[in-house]
Amino acid sequence: MTAKAVLIGPPGSGKTTLGRLLAERLGVGFRDTDSDVEAVAGKAVSDIFIEDGEARFRELEHEAVRRALAEHDGVLSLGGGAVLHEETQALLQGHHVVYLQVGLADAVQRVGLGSARPLLVLNPRSQLKKLMEERRPVYERLAVATVVTDQREPEELADEIVRGLPA
Repeated sequence: MTAKAVLIGPPGSGKTTLGRLLAERLGVGFRDTDSDVEAVAGKAVSDIFIEDGEARFRELEHEAVRRALAEHDGVLSLGGGAVLHEETQALLQGHHVVYLQVGLADAVQRVGLGSARPLLVLNPRSQLKKLMEERRPVYERLAVATVVTDQREPEELADEIVRGLPA
């Protein structure tokens, strides 16, 4: 199976919001690998980080992505760090990967500084900036399309993605 679109990007880029809207527009299902990880683990992503550690979360995340890419033919949203796994990067080849690019100001506004996101616990703004800078080259390399989300409405973004999808 091949997903219609695989959305990647940092926290606050709109992967879940836009993914749901895009799936609705295309008349297909939506799947979020963070939700898949939570279902398998029986607890929230933040609890997995605290109780089991980031390494365990990344294992679960990679398996969730592998399974979703094999099973899902709709719109797929990956966790922000999922693309860091080399095997995940290889699995994404041949898929319509869309990088949702967001600036720091918009990401901070969307995520909020009181966020329960595990990698943003200490000094969230600084941590988010660091994550975005470190991951940007990977996002750009994997993407077949890049959509800038700053100061734009989800409907407009969904229209842009739909126009860029292969026939």
